[in-house]
This record gives sequence, C-alpha cells and structure tokens, in this order.
Amino acid sequence: MKKLIAITAALVMTAALAACGSKPIENTVFSVDDLPGKSIGVQLGTTGDIYASDYEEEGSKIERYNKGADAIQALKQGKVDCVIIDEQPAKAFVAKNSDLTILDEEFALEEYAICLSKENKELTEKINTALGELIADGTLDQIIANYIGDDTKGTCPYVSPADVDRSNGTLVMATNAAFEPYEFYSDQKIVGIDAEMALALCDKLGYELKIEDMEFDSIINAVTSGKADFGAAGMTVTEDRLLSVDFSTPYTTATQVIVVRK
Repeated sequence: MKKLIAITAALVMTAALAACGSKPIENTVFSVDDLPGKSIGVQLGTTGDIYASDYEEEGSKIERYNKGADAIQALKQGKVDCVIIDEQPAKAFVAKNSDLTILDEEFALEEYAICLSKENKELTEKINTALGELIADGTLDQIIANYIGDDTKGTCPYVSPADVDRSNGTLVMATNAAFEPYEFYSDQKIVGIDAEMALALCDKLGYELKIEDMEFDSIINAVTSGKADFGAAGMTVTEDRLLSVDFSTPYTTATQVIVVRK
C-alpha cells in the first residue's frame, strides 16, 4: 500500500512539473491600446523610456534596464508584459528568440542624429558638412545597407581610402555598444552603422576615430563634459536633449516598436 501511494505521489509530482515546465507565459499586449496598466520594459534613457513614461499616469509600471538585452530577458521571464525599443535592435533580438515577436502596429517614428557640445559649434558645422557629403554621394546608404536589408547586408562594408589624412588628431565618439545594428561588438570590436558612419566622417575631416563604450544614459554627460567629442548611439533628437546638447542633421529615420511574447 505504501509503495502504491509513493508511486502515485511520484506520478502526480512528475505531471505537475511537466505542466509547469511546458506552460508558456501568456501574452497580454496585442496593441498600443493594451499598454495602460501594463508592466513595460525599456532601456534607461532611451526614447523608448521617454515614450513609455507617458503611460505611468495610466497605471503602467515602467521597468528600466541599462541594456536592451536585459529588458528582453525580463520579458522572456515574465517580469514585464512588453518591451518598447527601436525596430532594428528589436528585429535582432527576435531573430535570436523564437518565443518573441514584434507587434505589427508602429509605436512611434523618430530621427537619429549625432549629439555634440553646444560649446563646439565649429565641430558641429564640420560634421554637418561631411555628413551632407556622405548622404549625397551614397556612402551613408551603403553603410546602412551593409547592416540592414536582405540583398546587400554584409556585402558592402565601408573601407577607408588608402590615402586618407588623419593629421588633425583624434575625435572621441561616445556610444552604447549594445544596440545592434547601429553599434555592437563583433570579434571584440565595436562595429555597426554608427561606427562606420563615424569612421567615414573622420576620414573626410582628417581625424583618427576612438570609440568609447558606456551606458546610454552617460553619453550626453560625456559630450557636455568634454570626455567625448560627439555621441552616436541611435540617438533621437528630443526637446529635453536639446537643452543640453546640439544635434547634427538627422542621418536616418527609425521606428519604436513593441516586443511581446508569442
């Protein structure tokens, strides 16, 4: 009898564990209209953070993480109901996590630009001039196509001219290298759209490029304090940021999206 009870208890325990292990965490966000009252994951200091903050008045809880990857992990674990993040990094995360998806509905449109110190108008003018040339001659389109798109992705990396003059010194770029495809690590080197664009700008202006990786929320402080000459990190022009820094001409348009569990 005791043996029968033990066997029965073991079977019940096994069934319970199997059920717990196989039951997925249900998604509760199917559109923007579902955001009020939900727990929303964002990367600290990003425009996703700014936009999501508007929902705090509607009962939403905003969970802020230093890295987008941390927010995505929290979503997988059921700690948040969704993540608001830029479209291209969202696509990279979803490609690596089959249990996640991006809602079809766009959350917000934005423009990315380079941030610079208000005390260095000369550098801002130089970067705008060089950036205009990269846009006009198709170099920027080539850089973006090397990281985004199926036809040319990975086939057209930017290469510095053999006779480039770097006699003007070094420009330091502040970034957050956890934002694929704009800046991320590959073979222990920071690569991506912003990294290649910055190199192309330095080639035109006669500078060496040095990239400093830091938390996204520290980039503006690095620029205003002079620790970095400019910041490029998929950064959106906002009224609040314009109080602290200047921005270059926008170089691309991006979309904020909502990532959820399937």
